Amino acid sequence: MTTINLTTKINAPKQIVFDASRNIDIHQQSASPSKEKAIAGVTSGLINLNETVTWRGRHFGFYLTHKSRIPAMNLYDYFVDEMEEGNFIFFKHEHFFEEENGITIMKDKLQYETPFGILGKLFDVLLLKKHLTNFLLERNKVLKEVSEKKHLK
Repeated sequence: MTTINLTTKINAPKQIVFDASRNIDIHQQSASPSKEKAIAGVTSGLINLNETVTWRGRHFGFYLTHKSRIPAMNLYDYFVDEMEEGNFIFFKHEHFFEEENGITIMKDKLQYETPFGILGKLFDVLLLKKHLTNFLLERNKVLKEVSEKKHLK
């Protein structure tokens, strides 16, 4: 099992950041390098508890699909997306939000397990972990820009 932990500080209230984080349109904007699109389930706007989204995007030269469900959500503090169908054995992304002095501290905890035994583990070490970390960093950069812009309006 691989775990990626990231912390991002955003100059906006956590309600704005929380909603931006579960906004399908903003995710598609941040995932534009992989041409990721929502193709089933919730395909625009805010995803909510027990709803699903199926993504299709180009990663490592292949178009892949990934269906996620939101099995847990505590408004403005926490939500989880978990893979229901896709190319991982296990994929769980937890999103945490805390606010201190008007600054939102957003934490990502992504845990996943690759298939294909030792080959999958090697692929993870050589390429996948860095790819997913960069994917999340880009996503968080866009979330920060969108949230701070909305807050300053």
